[in-house]
Amino acid sequence: MKMKIFVPRDATAVAVGADEVVAAFAQIAAKRSLPIEIVRTGSRGLHWLEPMVEVATLKGRVAYGPVSSEDVASVFESMASNGPHALRLGVADEIPWLKRQTRLTFARCGVIDPRSLEDYRAHGGYKGLERALSLGSDAILTEVTASGLRGRGGAGFPTGIKWKTVAQAKADRKFIVCNADEGDSGTFADRMIMEGDPFLVIEGMTTAGITVGATKGYIYIRSEYPHAVAAMKAAIVAARRGGYLGDKIGGSTHSFDMEVRVGAGAYVCGEETSLLESLEGRRGLVRAKPPLPAHHGLFGKPTVINNVLSFAAIPFILAEGAKAYADFGMGRSRGTMPIQLAGNIRQGGLFETAFGVTLGELVDDIGGGTFTGRPVRAVQVGGPLGAYFPRALFDTPFDYEAFAARDGLIGHGGIVVFDDSVDMRKQARFAMEFCAVESCGKCTPCRIGSTRGVETIEKIIRGERVSENLALVEDLCNTMKFGSLCALGGFTPYPVLSALKHFREDFAPAPTTLQAAE
Repeated sequence: MKMKIFVPRDATAVAVGADEVVAAFAQIAAKRSLPIEIVRTGSRGLHWLEPMVEVATLKGRVAYGPVSSEDVASVFESMASNGPHALRLGVADEIPWLKRQTRLTFARCGVIDPRSLEDYRAHGGYKGLERALSLGSDAILTEVTASGLRGRGGAGFPTGIKWKTVAQAKADRKFIVCNADEGDSGTFADRMIMEGDPFLVIEGMTTAGITVGATKGYIYIRSEYPHAVAAMKAAIVAARRGGYLGDKIGGSTHSFDMEVRVGAGAYVCGEETSLLESLEGRRGLVRAKPPLPAHHGLFGKPTVINNVLSFAAIPFILAEGAKAYADFGMGRSRGTMPIQLAGNIRQGGLFETAFGVTLGELVDDIGGGTFTGRPVRAVQVGGPLGAYFPRALFDTPFDYEAFAARDGLIGHGGIVVFDDSVDMRKQARFAMEFCAVESCGKCTPCRIGSTRGVETIEKIIRGERVSENLALVEDLCNTMKFGSLCALGGFTPYPVLSALKHFREDFAPAPTTLQAAE
């Protein structure tokens, strides 16, 4: 009987030797003349265990990890004999870190071959689109709206309202744009789904096209994601060949096609209007609103712009019904959120769960605390523009409104952990410097305010007129928050002001020589 082994081709696993592990398995099988089949999957998201290798057994897929090429010979023996091994983790689906998740969006990630349309369909793929084709535009809009799905890119705008606006717009042509310019530090969910389950994104975008009357879609991926670019391109070709893109999708009267566009890696192109400028071949500069992209978007036509995770949630909603999705979550935050744990953390990776889990549970319980073993001092949620939360706020539920009430934002779901060695003055300076480097330069508050912010925080670090300069930083933050054209300048104050509020002791003037001696 042929042994079936699963090894991730996800960028995380490849970075720590997955390709070498595959080569070692192939070599040992050839040497022993044993037939094996190696399936390259995405990652299941347990990044501290990558490369995590699995083997098919009668009891399910048994996992081993982290496996290096030097471990392959002994792991192979364990697989062949079903015997013990130090790296053996048991049946993958029973691993506690995976078992306690609610995987709606990432259900297939790490399970299927992302290049195989047949594998995608065998695991429930395209059921949502098939139902959508039978429902029609109005009924689809009703389902998406009732699900409570909100934009997963950070703004949290209701997806149903956005789609309805484009559906009602009158135009000779409309577009669907997927924002895969995942630039936030500590985030990787978009990349993981594109590399591990690309047909899911295609299905979601196709459903959006059918709903609003668009026939063309673009997925805008940053150039730093070559593996995701390759995976999406391969899936688009396979979907087109299988009749799920192009003319008469799934035997219907609808037509929809899409292509990948690669951005140069400008952070500001994660903002939807800058992204549109880049797609049209120009420099990524923020557009003033109105008009909104839903009315006047790509090439001046009505355009749906959603994040990867927003589109990826659509197939489940259509396949299982709005209620099945809305039953998860809390308040106005419905469904699940793929939360990314990064930074100084013991168990980093992707954890999908319903809204409502507390920040403390995510960091201390699920994440296992810091990698260094030192106490957690600060957690930044929402990327480089997110607020820093101290342990005193670890009771905050992971929910849009709960974070907003405490001057924070959940953004794209990234959590970056810092231990007690962190200098919050340097973190505040980094936020301003990041904005200065990444600003498109169109508006003065962002372009000039961030540069002045760096200079002023440097003066505070040197101990120059600390009280006066702290007041100046706060004034700069208010100007940026209320005067910037987009969220880059508008949200940069979040990390700076939260550092000042919750970690004020780091900004206190250094004691004089006489005081230190006393």
